[in-house]
Amino acid sequence: MKNSAEVVIIGGGVVGLSIAHHLAARGMKDIVVFEKENMVGMGSTGRCAGGFRHQFSTEVNIKLSLLSVRKIEHFAEELGQPIDFHQDGYLFLLQDSRDVDTFRQNAELQKRLGVPVELLNPEDIARVLPDVELRLDDIAAATYCGKDGVSDPAGVTEGYRKNATRLGVAIYTDQEVMAIEAATGSVAGVRSKNHRISTRTVVNAAGPHAAAVGKMAGVDVPVVPLRRFIWITKPFVAAPQRWTLVVDFSTGFYFHRESGGVLFGMGNRKEAPTFDVGMDWNFFDQVIETAIHRFPPIAGAAIQNAWAGSYETSPDAHPILGRVPGLDGFVLANGFSGHGFQHAPAVGQLIAEEIVDGKAHTLDISPLSIERFAAGEMEVETNVV
Repeated sequence: MKNSAEVVIIGGGVVGLSIAHHLAARGMKDIVVFEKENMVGMGSTGRCAGGFRHQFSTEVNIKLSLLSVRKIEHFAEELGQPIDFHQDGYLFLLQDSRDVDTFRQNAELQKRLGVPVELLNPEDIARVLPDVELRLDDIAAATYCGKDGVSDPAGVTEGYRKNATRLGVAIYTDQEVMAIEAATGSVAGVRSKNHRISTRTVVNAAGPHAAAVGKMAGVDVPVVPLRRFIWITKPFVAAPQRWTLVVDFSTGFYFHRESGGVLFGMGNRKEAPTFDVGMDWNFFDQVIETAIHRFPPIAGAAIQNAWAGSYETSPDAHPILGRVPGLDGFVLANGFSGHGFQHAPAVGQLIAEEIVDGKAHTLDISPLSIERFAAGEMEVETNVV
């Protein structure tokens, strides 16, 4: 194991490995990734639904998606890794008139930025999903973007791992970080449970554990873990043929085709932050009632698998990116609020620019600096599922 590195990345999920890959692709030779689990991609990355979308409410999140989705579209050919890519769109179903007004404004912003989003009347939904039996008598409108879709988190993670390793990145699993050393306002090293490595740059890509890693460096990273549940059914006749991800926005329930059945999920909005990723089968009764109301054929489907994961959530549902003032060499890539998988390709490039070039330049990430919280300059992302 190395005793020194130019950059140490804490976290071997899709965000950390994307950063490692992009740094190595820029020619940086001495990069180490520390992952606390015994395999990479075992945390939030391995427990997410795999969706990617442009339909956000703020300009910076839309721009992150535009950059990321371009990379996801060409991922298999550029990184030599299949990712089970399906670009069949996201459909947001809207009940409340206030949500309709908000999504109309969001769509106008998205269109100005080049996103091909449509605002639909209920009777237009069948054109987008002709083979799906949805209950729509309580739906006022919907939005649809055919450039949105779903992909394979494991495949994307493996593509970044494989190529980062090929470019010389050292990835150490089963290495929980215990301390970050600093001297005279600069990062000096990292200690795992059984090793120390000296470095001048540490990237916090620790997902739901970002706050704990920040605390090691004396930095308050305002990220909390929120539990989200996912179920997969066995194949059934009325399962959708397309992979369109349907979101019932008022409840947060969503579903898409998966292996001849459907993957569906929903979070308990009343639950406090928790690191618990066990299943809550009492909550399932509420979820399946919502699911049957919106997509009646699911009543006849059998559950095949289920799990829970964490959203690493920031106060404004935007990522926290870039350097930390007052601690030279400490870089953040945290707080994605459920959007880490889909924004990881963009974030890898931007954090690599921040480290190699001194500043991210493909996209201005200054609005995502941790400084925004102290300054009270927050724009809240409202389109969180």
